Amino acid sequence: MSIIKTSFGRLPDGREADLYILKNVAGASVEITNYGGILRAINVPDKNGELGNVLLGYKDVSGYEPCCGYLGALIGRVGNRIAKGECTVEGQELHLAKNEGGKNHLHGGNLGFNRKFWDATPVEGICEDSLILKLVSPDGEEGYPGTLKVMVTYTWTDENELIIRYEAVSDKDTLCNLTNHSYFNLEGEGSGTVLDHTFEINADTFTVGDSELIPTGEQRDVTGTPFDFRNATRLGDVIAQTEENDQLRAGHGVDHNFNINDPEAGLRFAVEVNAPVSGRVMNVFTDMPAVQFYAGCCLDSINEGSCGRKYGRFEGFCLETQYAPDSINHPNFPDSVLYAGEKYDYTTVFAFDTVEE
Repeated sequence: MSIIKTSFGRLPDGREADLYILKNVAGASVEITNYGGILRAINVPDKNGELGNVLLGYKDVSGYEPCCGYLGALIGRVGNRIAKGECTVEGQELHLAKNEGGKNHLHGGNLGFNRKFWDATPVEGICEDSLILKLVSPDGEEGYPGTLKVMVTYTWTDENELIIRYEAVSDKDTLCNLTNHSYFNLEGEGSGTVLDHTFEINADTFTVGDSELIPTGEQRDVTGTPFDFRNATRLGDVIAQTEENDQLRAGHGVDHNFNINDPEAGLRFAVEVNAPVSGRVMNVFTDMPAVQFYAGCCLDSINEGSCGRKYGRFEGFCLETQYAPDSINHPNFPDSVLYAGEKYDYTTVFAFDTVEE
């Protein structure tokens, strides 16, 4: 295993970012920048053994500003949406930025963790390498109470597994719902849409949203709906039903939270994705209660991606392991309150393989 550190360019304000490349014994690698904790690339083999990047991203750090789509980024303090930017934490009313069309709070606010420089420490191992990222979010930042100390560890193994461990503590009761917002395309970055990918999701229910994708409070059985991914399902066949299904219309496709079965079981299988041409397979495991499946329905990049052109709709998908959106405002949902002195500690694994011919 080895870690290479290189320059990743400068932001418009002149600040310079670093890029860390973690490469395993087979030559497969991940690329991570200290700006936003962003995953820039994951280079893994296809069924013919040819390495290819399966993440959407930009050639250097300047592509990530202005923020558009949160490509590859660490999200915090709270991933996903909070209705009207308002909630109550242990009797304290919070009024958070309405940074999604002036209506709702999204992905931590105006200056979320995706736009912060993280302190980075590379750790080389024998069968795995890690990059430890640390950040301190001061009391009151973006309207959240408490000084929140965050540590995210990216680990890349010889088995082509990317392990992300999220840890945090706060000196006041606060909210914490950390996730990663990478866009995957297992056929390869820049290869076209992901509509031919098949998805299997270990979830019997999904979270119903209103026209703004704010949960209504209903966790609906997937049986008989387009959201039944319990068996491998081609994404394009689901998207084709958008006009006839109110939930798909609301998200312009799939942009929904799925409640992963057996929430008390700890680290468990959540999602399997297959790409038919490359033969790449990705399995996701997590001890978080849910996962947001976003099919890139509104993806429309401002800047040119690593492939040399802008991205369009359905060119990548996100699997954001998380607490359900707006969970703090729904007593029947597992909530995202982190109490003072307690530890937030969750892990997600993205495991890459190929199908046998």
